[in-house]
Amino acid sequence: MKINRLLEMAMILLNRGGVTAGQLADRFGVSVRTVYRDIDELSCAGVPVYANRGAGGGISLLPGYTVDKALLSEAERDDVLLALKTLEATRYPNAGAALEKIGAAFRNGGNEKKKQDWIDIYFHPWQVSPDENGRFNTIKTGIIERRVIEFDYINANGEKSRRSVEPQKLVYYSNSFYLNAFCRKRNENRQFRVSRIKNITVTNERFEPRGDISEADLIHSDGRPAALLRLKFSPQVLYRIYDYFSDEIITKNADGSCTVEMCWPEDEWVYGYIMSYGNACEVLAPLHIRKIISERLKSAAKQYEKDAES
Repeated sequence: MKINRLLEMAMILLNRGGVTAGQLADRFGVSVRTVYRDIDELSCAGVPVYANRGAGGGISLLPGYTVDKALLSEAERDDVLLALKTLEATRYPNAGAALEKIGAAFRNGGNEKKKQDWIDIYFHPWQVSPDENGRFNTIKTGIIERRVIEFDYINANGEKSRRSVEPQKLVYYSNSFYLNAFCRKRNENRQFRVSRIKNITVTNERFEPRGDISEADLIHSDGRPAALLRLKFSPQVLYRIYDYFSDEIITKNADGSCTVEMCWPEDEWVYGYIMSYGNACEVLAPLHIRKIISERLKSAAKQYEKDAES
């Protein structure tokens, strides 16, 4: 679309300072005449772009021009900064530099510092970085460049195995990052918890995308598929429910309780989360998770009864 070409053209000028009309024509697959018409439209829109025709000429922006003067609204600039802050929270190594440059580009009087400091985001536990040995950067490289990555993986049972995968997407569920990928060892789509990925490397081997991996197709890295959970919560814990779940998946019941349905990777964290509610949460489905929680609660009760008797 033309509007996309104009926006990209402006960003190229911001980043490079100046280019020739021929370079822009080759970049967008249009004629030099079309490039000059685009430049006129940018100028009419308030972007201070000028062109020097002839040998040694080129297309440039006035010195000192910044993004916030024309291309993005204040709300849109805040959205960009929020996205970069979120990325920085993963300890992705290039996010801090990008945030600093974007903040400078968004200068607005003396408020550029304020624009960057209105939010801080931390996904990781206290004193612990989630990006051990640059995991996020390596995974990003594999996904964007479509290169196979290899790593050691420790499942919920403490078993280590070497995996070779075709990475597709990083996702964040509640309190953890997961990697959706095609696992060559298991020959199926799998989901790996990033905190359990160790000694990761990106190879030179390229792969062809296999298409989007749907939630229904995913199998958790411990060999269990993502579980479709149906949980019933007592009224006294509803304040926690609205912290974790959106209104769309919460059904209020006549007795004051509520039922929540969601698809979560089945692992120890899920069991622990359910048990953290004690008798205020009941697993309605699936049946096998209901049995697991029942057995663990009985075992815990026996342990406490034994401690009380001693």
